[in-house]
Amino acid sequence: MTESIFGQVVAVRKFANGDIELDFYHDDKVTEYRYSSDPSRLGNFPKELAETLVSTLSTDICIEIFFGDDGIPTHVELEECEDEEDDYEDDESDEDFVAEES
Repeated sequence: MTESIFGQVVAVRKFANGDIELDFYHDDKVTEYRYSSDPSRLGNFPKELAETLVSTLSTDICIEIFFGDDGIPTHVELEECEDEEDDYEDDESDEDFVAEES
């Protein structure tokens, strides 16, 4: 069964040796993921997916990471994040409109 998590990249650390660490915010917590080319280091993220996630830092792009049965990410989906403030403003204007009609 495929599992996934949905969130955003909030920090990136790239090292001279090619390692990449990502802080991924989801479900009100931050999880650190790492890509490493050194087989003796724990690298739990494929390089291509890590580089894709790095490119989303400081953007309004939300990410869904899909994991295989072995817990290793298999692919990611990117989409524009919805702005919660805009949703709140839309709700307020809808309430004002209903109040004016009454």
